[in-house]
Amino acid sequence: MEKYGEIMAVSESIPIYACFPFILLLLLIAILPLALPKIWERNRNKAIISALVSLPILVFMIVHFPGELTLTVRDYFSFIILLASLFIISGGILVEGDLRATPAVNTFFLFIGGIMANLIGTTGASMLLIRPFLKTNSERRLTSHIPVFFIFIVSNIGGCLTPLGDPPLFLGYLKGVPFTWTFRLFPIWLTTMGIVLAVFYIWDTLCYRKENIGDIQHDMADISPLKISGKINLLFLMGIVLAVSFQTPAPYRELIMILMTLLSLRFTGQEIHRRNRFTYHPISEVAILFAGIFITVVPLLILLQVKGATLGLTQPWQFFWYAGGLSTFLDNAPTYLAFFSLAEAVTKSAGAVASTVAGVDVNLLRAISCGAVFMGANSYIGNGPNFMVRSIAEEQKVKVPHFFGYMGYSLLILVPTFLLITFVFFL
Repeated sequence: MEKYGEIMAVSESIPIYACFPFILLLLLIAILPLALPKIWERNRNKAIISALVSLPILVFMIVHFPGELTLTVRDYFSFIILLASLFIISGGILVEGDLRATPAVNTFFLFIGGIMANLIGTTGASMLLIRPFLKTNSERRLTSHIPVFFIFIVSNIGGCLTPLGDPPLFLGYLKGVPFTWTFRLFPIWLTTMGIVLAVFYIWDTLCYRKENIGDIQHDMADISPLKISGKINLLFLMGIVLAVSFQTPAPYRELIMILMTLLSLRFTGQEIHRRNRFTYHPISEVAILFAGIFITVVPLLILLQVKGATLGLTQPWQFFWYAGGLSTFLDNAPTYLAFFSLAEAVTKSAGAVASTVAGVDVNLLRAISCGAVFMGANSYIGNGPNFMVRSIAEEQKVKVPHFFGYMGYSLLILVPTFLLITFVFFL
């Protein structure tokens, strides 16, 4: 109660307009890639925009609430070190080969990608598997759905079983959610994965039957088994998994991650990075933007934690759709943070709750976790890997749906799936 009283006192000193920079930054992140792509593609410009928007809140927090700022900075570095280590180490693993591009093979490929997303993160799994997946299907013509379903499953839905899987869940881990708690999402994960994979299999089968005989014969003739280079990086990935799963305390957890990353760079040949087309641009972009997000979101989190119960959101289905709906157009990690704080307030106001995790009603936490992770797949801007996969597919000359075309896939496939998930698990 003493801690709650401190937060209450802090919230009374925060004006509502202190939340505006956070909203502005997320809007800029959503709009500028579409409106001014040439300007937005340079990380230097992103850094300038992020700094300008977050600077007023940074000064405000330094002057009035340095303790809250210190905790935020600590969480930011833990978050970025995890993402960077998974990104860099997985970039040292090269998967090459060309399998038969049958619907069964493609479906199994996506299923394996969904599992791997929980071990090396949705970003790591996406960057590791998208090129061999596109290569496998390169002899076919009707493949515009291929990168879309890859984003659905590997870049988003697949990664909800561990805090390593998707950034929102790692933020929950930093907030006190046990590493193994997300394993309880397995029934929801399996159901959602099963539905989307079944739709993909049917869709891909229909497309496969329309392919030219010559293209199918070419695909059958041009087969090479998958080959993995840079296997030593699997050991370094295991080091990170163990550091997080055994809840190694900070800063030792982060030091282990940095050590694993340095070892990966030391023992990975430059040729592997070159053939993987590995660059630091994506992780630099994430580090720059999330520095601004972590700073500007602090006032909103405090206000939600104290006053969120007055907003009228109390049911798991509401948290699933509201958290998911915002994750569709705003990055799902800060959305998760906002609704986590809101759920804390709702749980406190409800009094005695049958089961809580990290101060949050377990049913609300399940809904927030699934909503943020799953619905990050609804648009290109819902989760970091989405745009990267699209960019790589276009680079490989694969016809990819434009922004609204992709949303058409989401409305047709994902929204009905999430409605079914709501009735089965959140009502």
